[in-house]
Amino acid sequence: MRATQSRKKSYADKRRRPLEFDEGDHVFLRVTPITDYTEIAAAYKIALPPHLSNLHNMFHVSQLRKYIASPYHVLESDEVQVREDLTMSIGPVRILDTWVKQLRGKELKMVKVL
Repeated sequence: MRATQSRKKSYADKRRRPLEFDEGDHVFLRVTPITDYTEIAAAYKIALPPHLSNLHNMFHVSQLRKYIASPYHVLESDEVQVREDLTMSIGPVRILDTWVKQLRGKELKMVKVL
């Protein structure tokens, strides 16, 4: 059992790269659920825009990716309205496709929405 764990750990360590950020670095924030905080000290306090001031500003290093500036990379910022309960209202843009799915004698209308 220990040999297997050691082999898995060595494989994971080869693929893992330490991430460190300095003050003033720009980062991309990945928004995905985290199930395991193995490195407690690997959290960063992020300066958020004023319209996102009601969000928690501490993020684990696994949620951040370093941004390398490029003159060809143009960011279009969407105006994000976050409510007090930290939810957003997003509505459908348009219907992309419709089809009927057959399930045990039942017909279900399916709709793909953007």
